[in-house]
Amino acid sequence: MPNKLQSALKHESSSGVLLLGCALLAIICANSPLDHYYDALLATPVEIRIGELDIAKPLLLWINDGLMAIFFFHVGLELKREILTGELASPKRMVLPTAGAIGGMLFPALIYVAINIDDQVALQGWAIPAATDIAFALGVLALLGNRVPASLKIFLASLAVLDDIGAILIIAFFYTVSLSELSIAIAFSMVCVLFILNKLRVRQVAPYLLTGIVMWVAVLKSGVHATLAGVVLAMFMPLSVKGESGQPLLIEMEHSIRGTVALVILPLFAFANAGVSLTTGNGELFNSISLGIAAGLFFGKQIGVFLFCFIVIQLGMAALPSRCNWRHLFGVSALCGIGFTMSLFIGSLAFEHAGPDYTAVDRIGILTGSFCSALLGYGILRWWSGNIHKT
Repeated sequence: MPNKLQSALKHESSSGVLLLGCALLAIICANSPLDHYYDALLATPVEIRIGELDIAKPLLLWINDGLMAIFFFHVGLELKREILTGELASPKRMVLPTAGAIGGMLFPALIYVAINIDDQVALQGWAIPAATDIAFALGVLALLGNRVPASLKIFLASLAVLDDIGAILIIAFFYTVSLSELSIAIAFSMVCVLFILNKLRVRQVAPYLLTGIVMWVAVLKSGVHATLAGVVLAMFMPLSVKGESGQPLLIEMEHSIRGTVALVILPLFAFANAGVSLTTGNGELFNSISLGIAAGLFFGKQIGVFLFCFIVIQLGMAALPSRCNWRHLFGVSALCGIGFTMSLFIGSLAFEHAGPDYTAVDRIGILTGSFCSALLGYGILRWWSGNIHKT
């Protein structure tokens, strides 16, 4: 197995364990005498003021709008690298994960819409089960070790990256509120600065990051979700220019923040967003929203990913990953139903103004669907797909 893949899986496995631990801790806090302290911590006001510029948000939104912008920056770096030099650089290799990603986003959304067709507020959450959590999914694969071939792990990573593209586009087009023309203009001017820095082949990281911070503030004030600034910044980080360490600047940045994202930002996000009270205000834990999300993740993901991959393979447009069989493919399709991080994030946007009851039931659906998908995928790959003793 390539050293880069081993290193990535090590981070993803550790992040998966921490994500699970932080999610469980949040649920414990939300359903114990600590609930008031938990809510008070997340509601703590944090303000930054520079002259007339004022950014005042509760701690929860600093995590979701600020720290998650760094997560999306890392996603963007991975995406650009994969497209230019990785598995997605070859059009032929892109066919299978692209088909899986499309099916894996379409079917969960359709299942959710079918269950919630009569509730206009609930329909705002149609995209929640369409996302895959790469950290959890790759973490489960890492736990299986040599029982699964390396090619399956590469396929899942590629599919998850493409899934992230879909999630980013969904956030940009469907969860953007009223726009501020001035802020949009400032953000666009920062994009122009990034373009100039890229064309001038600037080797220092600082000019990119300072421009990115200004762009993040402008996007935050514009009405477009601020995390998208992280993706835009990543697209202008050069791969052909070596940084001070001698590595390409993009690779240097990706490696420098990978540990922080995997071991700090994502677990902190999980702790801040997974705390759901098991006694909601309306007394319903499993209503059409939670059932739609759980069914979308558990049934929609595995059906959509496997079916679309099966079709392109049967049409001769792609082939199974090397040393993989149909059971491997079905097992990894089930793992794609782990939607934890991105699903929670999209849920926070979908029901931001709908009230706490909506937030509670959407988290129940995400946790249920993700947990069942993890168990099924692990079980198939552990006991049903056959052993691979050497990868």
